[in-house]
Amino acid sequence: MALPPALPAAAAALVALAALLLVLICIIAHVTAKNMPTLHRHEEEKYFISAEGRKESLPSIHDPPTKELSVVVPSYNEEDRLPHMMDEALDYLEKRQKRDPSFTYEVIVVNDGSKDQTTKVAMKYCKKYGSDKVRVLSLVKNRGKGGAVRMGVFSSRGKKILMADADGATEFADIEKVEEGLKNLQPWPRSYFRTLLMYGFHFLVWFLCVKEIRDTQCGFKLLTREAALQTFSTLHIERWAFDVELLYIAQRLRIPIAEVAVNWTEIEGSKLVPFWSWLQMGRDLLFIRLRYMTGAWQLETRKYN
Repeated sequence: MALPPALPAAAAALVALAALLLVLICIIAHVTAKNMPTLHRHEEEKYFISAEGRKESLPSIHDPPTKELSVVVPSYNEEDRLPHMMDEALDYLEKRQKRDPSFTYEVIVVNDGSKDQTTKVAMKYCKKYGSDKVRVLSLVKNRGKGGAVRMGVFSSRGKKILMADADGATEFADIEKVEEGLKNLQPWPRSYFRTLLMYGFHFLVWFLCVKEIRDTQCGFKLLTREAALQTFSTLHIERWAFDVELLYIAQRLRIPIAEVAVNWTEIEGSKLVPFWSWLQMGRDLLFIRLRYMTGAWQLETRKYN
């Protein structure tokens, strides 16, 4: 059956319109690309308060490691959820150290400009366990989760660096599974609506940015010190989609990545606003791909001050 002459013309017009829209989106992504966030610390962020109340200088990611493990906990208004996470984490870390005295650790709570008593709550653990094991880094202003994690990573002393959410949704003992997954990477030395949105988000992540990881948003991520320096020095996004860019950078730099199953429990008090947060993250995913593709963003490692 012959098609009316108007149909091929309409199809061609739609293809041309789609191509024009894609070009326009690429231009917008390129033009609106912001420079990489400054890695400079405010003067107040160069120190931490010891258990004895003294101001002491923070180390740098460029220093040689002096701990086996650093745990970085980004915290924004987490006075209610932080104690559960810290109790579980420190109980596990202390028991592990008693089993293996050569195992050393530190927990860095990064207070991301909180308006509640997050710092006061975290300092209780610093006083209980000592500032060699628990440190509180208070940021002058809110940087976003990615920015807070980066500040903690760049102030860490560990050979391995673990990102852990303050909500305690992941069982801390599962770190041993994650460590095993990292070791095997050698030679490198929810409601129905929420679930539906997450599946859609995971598809976008897979389609646009990271193909090897099914759940990029899990707050439990373990990196070697070298990998942390390379990826976080290149990171542009400091808020919700930073995890995806972090993994995208690792993928582009050919840093091996492994995904390990851990026990996870949904904890009340999430800062995400389900629908609008996913829309924002979907936009960020598209722009991550386009900005690297068009050269607006480059894989450049910078020195941290």
